[in-house]
Amino acid sequence: MSEVMKLNHAQVMEIIPHRDPMLLIDEVSELVPGDHIVATFWVDPQREIFKGHFPGDPVLPGVYTVEATAQATDLVLMTKPAYAGKVPLLLGINNVKFRKKILPGDTLEIHAEMLTERADKAIATCKCTVYTAGDLAAESEVTIAMR
Repeated sequence: MSEVMKLNHAQVMEIIPHRDPMLLIDEVSELVPGDHIVATFWVDPQREIFKGHFPGDPVLPGVYTVEATAQATDLVLMTKPAYAGKVPLLLGINNVKFRKKILPGDTLEIHAEMLTERADKAIATCKCTVYTAGDLAAESEVTIAMR
């Protein structure tokens, strides 16, 4: 097994191409390239999206949660030498379940673990789970293609 890595925000930006307002990984507390990751994202209450989703009762849209898991999956893959510098493209999401509302000010703890990889096609799928305050908030399977 590879050595466990930690990444700060600047190091995350050196690896994946996302930038604000769509960069949804703040830091990584545990990463084994090609295997798994534990990352965090603080849901800033000042995000523009909360003005319309929903006024008076703001909730982080589920698509943001899915995107955060896709970015965690990107990091699992892009830290492998074969995929360094490639562009990650979301191919699919399966078995998505939202278990708990994610609110402004929450910190997401995002886990992604490699399920399958087709190196010949540069496609991989990770099992992803998202927690807030220790409670399961969402789960999915995310498939990424590296191009």
